[in-house]
Amino acid sequence: MTGDLFDMLESPRDEQVGPGTCLLHGFVRNSAAEILAALPALLEQAPLRRMMTPGGQPMSVEMSQCGSLGWVSDRDGYRYTRRDPLTGNGWPALPPFWRELAGQAAAAAGYASFVPDACLINRYAVGSRMGLHQDRDERDFTAPIVSVSLGLTAIFQLGGAGRSDAVQRLRLVHGDVLVWGGVDRLRFHGVQAIAPGRHELTGEFRYNLTFRKAG
Repeated sequence: MTGDLFDMLESPRDEQVGPGTCLLHGFVRNSAAEILAALPALLEQAPLRRMMTPGGQPMSVEMSQCGSLGWVSDRDGYRYTRRDPLTGNGWPALPPFWRELAGQAAAAAGYASFVPDACLINRYAVGSRMGLHQDRDERDFTAPIVSVSLGLTAIFQLGGAGRSDAVQRLRLVHGDVLVWGGVDRLRFHGVQAIAPGRHELTGEFRYNLTFRKAG
């Protein structure tokens, strides 16, 4: 099972990278194939797409969602919806295995009783990036963000409370989970352009699952 004692014993020590931020090295490495196996059915219901910014520019990263709420971006702004605007259907249900995974990771980072209701699925191709931003469309900032990295390596930028604050650069490899909350919940963060490479499970892509309590 994801995040069990066996997984953690085989991984480097967890790393506290901020007062409310913990990098769980290799936390889901041994369960990555099982996690990825759930993706095709989810993406058949809610296909990946490049969302538009409010300014009308296509995002670099392809996105989909699962859970009772899904995050969307278009000319009307950023928000959560109960239906996929692309299909008109409700978002796919959050797999129970994924929900359990997110709760285990949050608990390992010091956040007990985390139950997500939304998961943003990001697919990064080589060269894709995500600019510095805050996750502030959720109703309750007391719950942490749980971010799972699968496939190609990413350089994650963790900034401060202001967009122009200095950033820490964290190397996130396949199986790592980054959790941030508490005083760090509204820190700016982003992802540098993905370097060329190939992973045996994901090919020339990085998948990122970001679990949130949105409603």
